Amino acid sequence: MIIAEYIAQELQRRGVTHVFELTGGMITFLIDSLREKSSVQVISMHHEQGAAFAAEGMGRMTGVPGVAMATSGPGATNLLTAIGSCFFDSTPAVFITGQVNRAELKGNRAIRQLGFQETDIVSMALPITKMACMIETPELVPEMIEKAFRIATSGRPGPVLLDIPMDVQRAEMSKPIRNTVAIPSVVNADPNQFLNSLRTALAQSRRPLVLAGGGIQSSRSVNIFRKFIDKLGIPVVHSLMGVDVLAYTDPYRVGLIGSYGNRWSNLALSECDLLLVLGSRLDVRQTGSDTAEFKGDRAIFHVDCEPGEMNNRVTGCETLQSELTPFLRHASHQDWQAPNCAPWRERLTHLREQWTDLAELKDIEGINPNRLMHQISDHAKNVAAFVADVGQHQQWAAQSLRLGQHQRFMTSGGMGAMGFALPTAIGCCLAAQSPVVVIAGDGGFQLNIQELQTVVRLGLPLKMIVVNNGCHGMVRQFQEAYFKGRYHSTLWGYSAPDFARIANAYGIESEAVEESTAVDDALARCFSNPTAPYLLEAKVHTMANAYPKLAFGRPISQMEPHVKSIEMEGT
Repeated sequence: MIIAEYIAQELQRRGVTHVFELTGGMITFLIDSLREKSSVQVISMHHEQGAAFAAEGMGRMTGVPGVAMATSGPGATNLLTAIGSCFFDSTPAVFITGQVNRAELKGNRAIRQLGFQETDIVSMALPITKMACMIETPELVPEMIEKAFRIATSGRPGPVLLDIPMDVQRAEMSKPIRNTVAIPSVVNADPNQFLNSLRTALAQSRRPLVLAGGGIQSSRSVNIFRKFIDKLGIPVVHSLMGVDVLAYTDPYRVGLIGSYGNRWSNLALSECDLLLVLGSRLDVRQTGSDTAEFKGDRAIFHVDCEPGEMNNRVTGCETLQSELTPFLRHASHQDWQAPNCAPWRERLTHLREQWTDLAELKDIEGINPNRLMHQISDHAKNVAAFVADVGQHQQWAAQSLRLGQHQRFMTSGGMGAMGFALPTAIGCCLAAQSPVVVIAGDGGFQLNIQELQTVVRLGLPLKMIVVNNGCHGMVRQFQEAYFKGRYHSTLWGYSAPDFARIANAYGIESEAVEESTAVDDALARCFSNPTAPYLLEAKVHTMANAYPKLAFGRPISQMEPHVKSIEMEGT
């Protein structure tokens, strides 16, 4: 067999069911081999970024590295945004790029390029991958494939890039060679001292909380986490990436914290006297800029597999370096005396009733975005996942969606990449073989709108909700706060098409809705056929802001619009 055929069969052996690509000359051998020599489905996308995001969706849903391929030069560079998204959000993925023949590589020559479309993608990808390398000889292919999949899934998951010259792909392989590759594992420290300290602190605590982050999903620890919380018996707040760790109806779930967190949840976080942090790195969007106030006098216990993430921004924490699964497994077998949280839980219930999400924009004209998310949830009880793009709609979704026990919530957290939702949802839908909801803004949806053709070609049951406020809303809100309402490039100089008509042009049933009284009927039509795609354009007020919002420079308990920021922030 040739190397390309070996790679195709090896991907199948490792549980890869789909490979996403946009064809190009330097990957033709790989695509041909996948189709002819394996059962792996080749999914042709309409942009390499779309292919890479689809692989991210597959990797997040299954835990098996998602795989995307691209040709050399522009094909490879178009993968980079989604590679970064996988890196920052801990998604296992293997990206394979075709490269020019080895004789066409410029090597050490003092020139910019020798072969057509020759580009050093490895150097570009190194900062945002766990490993990036060119496979320079056919003999190295078995070892590097093994290494790529091991690295992508070990420790904190993430992306790997393999760049393979075309003459290597078509070289003959006399017999497959499988070397066992040693991958350094995370040092899981003995948790007993940490757990004893936590047990002592809990006995003295009256207002404890757990902060659940995206690492719980990326480590595939959700089920054991839920068992641990049932045993521990204390309330849970979650980050943007941890929306789906507990169902909406779970008795221990409090809500979203952070820059656009539910007001009651941020107040709860400010009042707690003990915080156990699992799967979260305590970034600025969770703590605000005032880390000293965030720490305060409370005891913070932090578990993370990367030592650099602990006592980084928020110092004075008691820490444990460990992957979450072994830690939670060990902790779940311990005896725990649940603290008396009854008064604390009554306080949390009061805060939630006092600061309901529907009141944040209670006077908004037309469709209330938070109520829209409630209504979507009511109609989407049988979908596998909600995939949110980046913008105000992302925050409204995280604040107000009501997820079931087995429903996933996905968004681009660390990279914050507009254009994420539609192609990622394609990967999620293929993985789940079930309907998936896309929630996107009018700005972000245009970035990868071409993938509507992929949805149609594959007949995928994506239910696409485009929340159209006629602007780049999150940056417009930033300009309102810091630029005295000078809306350059967000409202001024920006426009969006009629999305319902565009969907119709692709052959997707669609409609637009503007009045709040018409939303439920429109959603009923959207979800009426669980096997077909549908696009619903929900038009909301241009000046609708995502509230609450942390007042930057102030404690996490102080949120807009009640108070104003005193420092400049990122949006």
